[in-house]
Amino acid sequence: MAHQETDCLFCRIVRGEIPAKVVYRNDHVLAFRDISPVAPQHVLIIPLRHIASLSDLSPEDEGIAGQMLLAAGTVAGILGIRKSGYRVVFNSGPDAMQSVFHIHGHLIGGKQMGWPPFPA
Repeated sequence: MAHQETDCLFCRIVRGEIPAKVVYRNDHVLAFRDISPVAPQHVLIIPLRHIASLSDLSPEDEGIAGQMLLAAGTVAGILGIRKSGYRVVFNSGPDAMQSVFHIHGHLIGGKQMGWPPFPA
């Protein structure tokens, strides 16, 4: 298995040390339900390999970044929201309120959303 951080919450989920409601898994990514959903469908998509944030992606990570985005469409299909629409949000760093420093995309859907996503 790819390199993982021993104390990272999401790495522990990948290893099966912490339970999660898994929606999808392949050789590159894991998708599981968020424990504090903000919409009827709210799933986190993470790489199996530890990467702290979007800012820590390197050119060598192009494949895993693509796998995360491809998984979003697959997961939306599993959830039944592929046609109605969904949003994928990546928070990078403390000012963006990233709370777990293992890159993850929030796939959110199942309801009509507004724009901008967060009122000023």
